[in-house]
Amino acid sequence: MIAAVNKKEEILKAFQFRHACHVFDSSQKIPDEDFRFILEAGRLSPSSVGLEPWKFVVIQDAALREKLKPVTGGALGQLPTASHFVVILARQDLRHDSAHVMKMLKDIQHMPEEVVQRVSGFYKTFIETELENNDRLLFEWACRQTYIALANMMTAAAQIGIDSSPIEGFDKKQVTSILQNEGIIGAGDFGVSCMVAFGYRQEDPKRPKARQCLDEIVEWR
Repeated sequence: MIAAVNKKEEILKAFQFRHACHVFDSSQKIPDEDFRFILEAGRLSPSSVGLEPWKFVVIQDAALREKLKPVTGGALGQLPTASHFVVILARQDLRHDSAHVMKMLKDIQHMPEEVVQRVSGFYKTFIETELENNDRLLFEWACRQTYIALANMMTAAAQIGIDSSPIEGFDKKQVTSILQNEGIIGAGDFGVSCMVAFGYRQEDPKRPKARQCLDEIVEWR
């Protein structure tokens, strides 16, 4: 019981610690072991149908970060100072019979053939009815899955005293073009979902964390 109480306090303390860090202490680098732990939190994150529709591109090359700056207004402070900068991609090839979906069901989840057929059938119906058989809606659905991994990575980082900042302020078309020119994205395989920077804060936040109280956001029925 005491261990459980301590664990809950530890987790909530991590949430209190975490804030959107706009400028990092560029002299401090995250140890490889710690960053692997953060990536592992992303890898182990849940996804719908277990399709893991994400890829984490860790941008450490200073020249590539510089190329991204003019089209990533939301990360002008983070790109030059973050210890690690991650672009999270979402899969575009998520049709029920795509190579990736078949790989996940057969090779990763090791489903028997009859189960593969049943699951892919349910998934096909979902795409047709809920996503209107629309590739754009299917990609947006994949992007929403990546935010689960994003949140878990930031929480894992906070639990070991590492700061983070999620980033959506970028020109998606131009970022995509840059990553395609760099050979990071191929035609039709992935699209850019979001970004996140990790590192160590230069200074503590000037204001305490402000949130609505629980009663204002929770309704019991």
